[in-house]
Amino acid sequence: MSSVPCTALRTDDHPDLTDPRVGSPLFSTWRVGTPERQRATVEAIAGTWQRRPWPADGLISYHVYTGEDGTTLLHHSQWASEQEFEAFVRTRRQERVDEIDVAVPGIERVGLGRFRHHRSAARGGPAGRDRRVPGCLVVVDVEFDGPDPERQRAWVDAVFEALEGDPAPRPGGIAAHFHLSTDGRRVLNYAEWESAEAHRAALAAPGDGVGSATARWKRVQTWPGVRSSTVGRYEHALGLVPA
Repeated sequence: MSSVPCTALRTDDHPDLTDPRVGSPLFSTWRVGTPERQRATVEAIAGTWQRRPWPADGLISYHVYTGEDGTTLLHHSQWASEQEFEAFVRTRRQERVDEIDVAVPGIERVGLGRFRHHRSAARGGPAGRDRRVPGCLVVVDVEFDGPDPERQRAWVDAVFEALEGDPAPRPGGIAAHFHLSTDGRRVLNYAEWESAEAHRAALAAPGDGVGSATARWKRVQTWPGVRSSTVGRYEHALGLVPA
């Protein structure tokens, strides 16, 4: 018999990206247009979810972030499996979407990315043990020119080699969590920073990106087959977990 919790609890806590229960981390983006509509949409999501039972045992957490651009929302949900997410889509998702759309009409839902957590790195110790609260989430989304799971993993391994050999790591970084898309085409780095200012300062330092001007970083930046690489800064706006 199901033991689905009764309610959704709102929390300011950030998700644990290394939680071993998570088998299917999902990321998606909504375009809402203005900072005012960002805030209104976040509150509409919170109200819609808190008025309903927690939808599935397999949903571990659901988090929403406001984009620094003032127009987007990033969604990150942690599922035990894709099958449990698909069951939610069939039975419980549409009523939530409809209520949110009534509250904030005209939301553009850009797309959903399905991933698997691959590797995490943290400053000064294992990922998940740094107790600093991230003031900024930086999402680096790398897309390759075709599906190739081995290339995904090799590129992430090259990033780790560059990080480990960096002679002057930028201050303000907390952790980086690398995810591989299930279609073999993308790598998403969910990077936690102390603040947006620390990330901007890292980008402005000598070198290309947040890494020093080393041969290992150059190898990462010129990797064959990389079609695009985008960077977005976000602030945690809403966390929902089963009560």
